[in-house]
Amino acid sequence: MISDRYEPKEVEQKLYKMWKDKGYFKSEDVSTHPPFCVILPPPNVTGQLHLGHALDHTIQDAIVRWKRMRGFNVAWVPGTDHAGIATQSVVEKKLAQEKISRHDLGREKFVEKVWEWKEQYGGRILSQMERLGDSVDWDRLTFTLDEGVSKAVRKVFVELYKKHLIYRGQRLINWSPVLESAISDLEVEFKEIKGKLFHIRYKLEDGSGEVVVATTRPETLLGDVAVAVHPEDERYKSFVGKKLKLPLTDRSIPVIEDEAVDKDFGSGVVKITPAHDFNDYEMGQRHKLPQINILNKDGTLNENGGKFQGLKVQEARKQVLKSLEDAGDLVKEELHVHQVGHCSRSGCVVEPYLSEQWFVKTGPLAEPAKRVVESGTITFYPESWTKTYLHWMNNIQDWCISRQLWWGHRIPAWYCSSCDQITVSETDPKNCESCKSDQLTQDNDVLDTWFSSALWPFSTLGWPEETESQKTFYPTSMLVTGFDIIFFWVARMIMMGLEFKKDVPFRKVYIHGLIRDSEGKKMSKSIGNALDPVELIDQYGADSLRFTLMSQLSGGKDLKFSTQRLEGYRNFMNKIWNATRFSLSNLEGAGKDWTSSSLPKATDLSDADKWILFKLKEVEEEVHEAFENDRFSDAAQSLYSFVWHSFCDWYLEFIKPIMYGKDSAEKEATQLVLAQLLNRIVRLLHPLVPFITEEIYQKLPIKDEASVCIDSYPTSQMDKELLELGSERHAQEVDMVREVITAIRNIRGENRIKPSEKIQVKINPLDAEVQKILGSNKSFIIKLGQLSECEIAPVDSYSKCAVQPVTIGNFKAEVVIPLEGLVDLEEERKRIQKSIDKLLKEQAALDKRLSNKNFVDNAPEDVVEQGRIQLVEKQGLIQTLQTQLSRLN
Repeated sequence: MISDRYEPKEVEQKLYKMWKDKGYFKSEDVSTHPPFCVILPPPNVTGQLHLGHALDHTIQDAIVRWKRMRGFNVAWVPGTDHAGIATQSVVEKKLAQEKISRHDLGREKFVEKVWEWKEQYGGRILSQMERLGDSVDWDRLTFTLDEGVSKAVRKVFVELYKKHLIYRGQRLINWSPVLESAISDLEVEFKEIKGKLFHIRYKLEDGSGEVVVATTRPETLLGDVAVAVHPEDERYKSFVGKKLKLPLTDRSIPVIEDEAVDKDFGSGVVKITPAHDFNDYEMGQRHKLPQINILNKDGTLNENGGKFQGLKVQEARKQVLKSLEDAGDLVKEELHVHQVGHCSRSGCVVEPYLSEQWFVKTGPLAEPAKRVVESGTITFYPESWTKTYLHWMNNIQDWCISRQLWWGHRIPAWYCSSCDQITVSETDPKNCESCKSDQLTQDNDVLDTWFSSALWPFSTLGWPEETESQKTFYPTSMLVTGFDIIFFWVARMIMMGLEFKKDVPFRKVYIHGLIRDSEGKKMSKSIGNALDPVELIDQYGADSLRFTLMSQLSGGKDLKFSTQRLEGYRNFMNKIWNATRFSLSNLEGAGKDWTSSSLPKATDLSDADKWILFKLKEVEEEVHEAFENDRFSDAAQSLYSFVWHSFCDWYLEFIKPIMYGKDSAEKEATQLVLAQLLNRIVRLLHPLVPFITEEIYQKLPIKDEASVCIDSYPTSQMDKELLELGSERHAQEVDMVREVITAIRNIRGENRIKPSEKIQVKINPLDAEVQKILGSNKSFIIKLGQLSECEIAPVDSYSKCAVQPVTIGNFKAEVVIPLEGLVDLEEERKRIQKSIDKLLKEQAALDKRLSNKNFVDNAPEDVVEQGRIQLVEKQGLIQTLQTQLSRLN
């Protein structure tokens, strides 16, 4: 027997252990079933589950559970990322508490410490994935520093180097002075800073004039190599080609022309510092300008800083400004709010820094990666992300792949001290490949974490070895990820897959939005609005969280998350549980030999049975189509509506007289329909809410497998014989009865008549057929409508009555409730008039806003659309209330 209450804490971990122990999530390298493979974006080994992970994983889990139930050989490949900077930072902070630095330990001992940390804490996020219900194939668990992946990484590096697609060179990169390492764009967090704009005078060398340049970083003028103006700016035509004396130095710099200069911003003159600004670097490349680096690795000024050498950037800025002021070259300063990049790991300001690094030459790799998206070989959902992807690929820069860290894949390059040759090799060389000297030193740097991640679709399947896994599962079927890593990860996987497997890594990319709080703000620990999914699972259960997330997915848009909505879907879980308890109590002792193909006699079925079977057919078709087209919120909403409203609210009420009646044949037929419905509901819901459905499945009188997760997914084709017992005609008739009862309840609510108060109702059928349908169901209407009397006949007068029309297909009627004696008519008139007055004011305000061209042109599109929808709703409500008022008068 099923317990009184559903307690997620008592069942979730027990059920997950059962699934895992039984091997239900395992895939086969050789199988007669069609393959379906998804690679899980590997979370950082330092991390713990956040709501973004919960969304990403729930989407994937719903898809793979659905595919598994559809008979596919599903490989959902889990893994974790070594997360170079993040992990090294965590361990360094831990050592700092013991007053030890990594340099005290040395490279080898430090890396040992990081491995110890990984073994102790690295499994945390994996156990949290189990809490969420991730049905991954744990036998395929991969870590980015595993031996197989490391072998793949070395092979790719060496082959790209031999093809001259990897090179060592000097370019401008993001630099963290605290970490003393290059970092990726994704590790740069931009913060709004209230700073200042400094206007500095640059005089012509011949003393014939001057220009004023505005900058937020006056200390970088020590690295200026030119100033630039727009070719069409008439103000500075006479300056072009002349030399300016660079303030605080003994250098002179040229005035050049470049179309990238915005002549309408500030004075229309910009300083060019190629070694410390990405735009300036590009301009410097175009004009073949020199590059002067003024910084050391630790963020202090170097010998090019002159008398400011050794100062940190902020202190150097103060001193430079003072010197400019003393020289009379600081024209003015003004407040200026701007975005400044900060290192996400250390919090320091990121410096554009000219540095010797290893790079991937991305141009030749990007071309085929563009073509496969342009041709539709890879599709993005939503399709709008295709344009974004192609824009990025058309503007791609060479990829800096080296990091000045100790934790990660060490770059497989060795320097010969005898002849300066660089030997790049898959295995550690003993001798220089040029002079055969054994005086070799390996490069100290490690590879960017994204380098190993770019190989994930095939390195996890055993490449570079020839494996059955690759034959079966590569290309993988689809990728689910957030839009923020389309370039950092998705594009690079496509490039590497095409280069090394000669095929795309996946056919489809599903992009979801970010999770925001209920007010649309980004979730952040610093703001205090971040929510811990594990805590939410402890409080509400994993299924409630999963359903909340899946029900809100909409075309890649961001989700607004609220605990109120989460509570609502917890109520849905309780509703499912309570409906199951009621159903099972009415199925005790019935149908010991029933299977999912057992059918009741058509002649014994009630109208309610035929109605619900037709509704089941509709929901099976809706959900199948929604899953096929990645519209997961549509699937969730269809199931919610069917289970809560059609099944729980109506069908269970309709069948109570049958269950408690004396017609044994009708009762047995309804019991079988009820048992089949429970079986289908649990299977339909399972990909979205796996735990509660498994717990219920184990208690069902009809189940064909040991677990719901390996049972088949219901479709209208599979359930053809059962669903043919349903009837659209009977469904419309029952819908008519249901809508009449709903109209009675609505009128009660609108007129504040107590639900328990017995009332008289008149139903005006607009044709004889409707009169017959309602007449044969009059007892249902009286019982479920809480009526003392129900008259089904034409109505003479609507005076002092509440009226609500009901239409289902061609069936039409009016529900009429006399209000005299039930409500204070005078008070009701006042209440309605007050509501009309309030709505008219709101309508006028909306009208005014929507007729304001400035608002319509500049407000976000969804805000304007919402305003239009509200206006139509208010107009309709005013009309309804005016009709009600006229009847009361």
